[in-house]
Amino acid sequence: MNLAVVCDLIEENWPSMDLAGDILLACLRGDEFKAVHAERIRPAMSRRLTATPLRSSRFAFNLDRIVNRFWDYPRFLRRYRETADVFHVVDHSYAQLVLELPARRTLVTCHDIDTFRCLVEPKNDPRSAPFRAMVRRTLRGLQSAALVVCPSNATRDALISHGLIPRDRLRLVPLGAHPAYSTEPDTEADVEVARLLGPADDGHIDLLHVGSTIPRKRIDVLLRMFSRVKKHFSRARLIRVGGPFTTEQESLADSMQLRQSILVLPHLERRVLAALYRKVAVVVLPSEREGFGLPLLEAMACGTPVVASDIAALRELGGEAVVYRSIFDVQGWADAVIGLMTERHHDPVRWAARCRDVVARASFFTWEEHTRRMVALYREVLDGDRRRNMEKRRVMSASGSKPRSGVKTVVWGANPRTWNAAGNASVKGEADG
Repeated sequence: MNLAVVCDLIEENWPSMDLAGDILLACLRGDEFKAVHAERIRPAMSRRLTATPLRSSRFAFNLDRIVNRFWDYPRFLRRYRETADVFHVVDHSYAQLVLELPARRTLVTCHDIDTFRCLVEPKNDPRSAPFRAMVRRTLRGLQSAALVVCPSNATRDALISHGLIPRDRLRLVPLGAHPAYSTEPDTEADVEVARLLGPADDGHIDLLHVGSTIPRKRIDVLLRMFSRVKKHFSRARLIRVGGPFTTEQESLADSMQLRQSILVLPHLERRVLAALYRKVAVVVLPSEREGFGLPLLEAMACGTPVVASDIAALRELGGEAVVYRSIFDVQGWADAVIGLMTERHHDPVRWAARCRDVVARASFFTWEEHTRRMVALYREVLDGDRRRNMEKRRVMSASGSKPRSGVKTVVWGANPRTWNAAGNASVKGEADG
């Protein structure tokens, strides 16, 4: 089987989406999957405004992103239509690319429904008419795919409840933790973490938040919770990985006099982030919405207890090994964190058991199992397409239908194609998916 894995533009720098493509391709190179020949599809971003004096502006970068996603990338893909048996678009926000591919042989992984929220919940996510038009095209691509793969029941249920994708075309395949995230020590990474954190201070009790600062990550809850924790543990420190706060978030931190107790770090290399997970006391994840929750899984794999939002996707992932609190209960969050910090210092036996529990829970989610299930879906899609083509040929044969004069039908890959006398090809059934 020839598989094309369609990845995000690397210049956009979406770590979770890049991980999804990178590790899937790495696993597919293993002996277990020798029957699958996988190729990454990802062009370089074409620079327009970012190649001008405006290159440093956010507006220029976003405009280049849009043109690349909706013009350059689709046209780049056309050369690959006949080179693969199955196509896998690893990021649902790139689902518009399905419209340039043989849709009946294409899968899309839909990690969450945030991309489509402006269409399904317009009052909660008001957007401009041009933006909604782009999202509608992306949704059209998603709806054209043979199968849509979800990492959690929460995402699958959201797609069903909003009437976006029929239940029978949805498949559940959880993600896994990268092998770098484990309880095994890494001396070089530990040294780098020590450098990032500054001089050692045994009095520090470190909390960690990993993720972006977009609204659904609820950084406001994180900061208000931390302010209350500080009243109980004055030496507590909040470490944030994933880029700087917004201006509004900085103002909130300043209003609570927290700035000196917060360390903001950029995106870290996986080994270094894993070492940081292992070093901190507690990881906190106060998101309002998540499609899966990779930071939760990564923290568990490293043996670090977590306090997470009481939402379906995170409960599905963390099970009984994680402490959950509502984002509407800031004091409850603070109490949970304080309780874990106290346990860590005064009840080492119970703390050790808690750390073992999160590691055991994380072991249920591996990229090897993810890859096995994805390969089964690739075969399902390919077999389904072949059956449809055989049935079409059988019906045509039974009815005595013949190709039009000057046209011959050939089989290329998984779909029959018709070629006219001029040598121009069209793909049967692909225009409508």
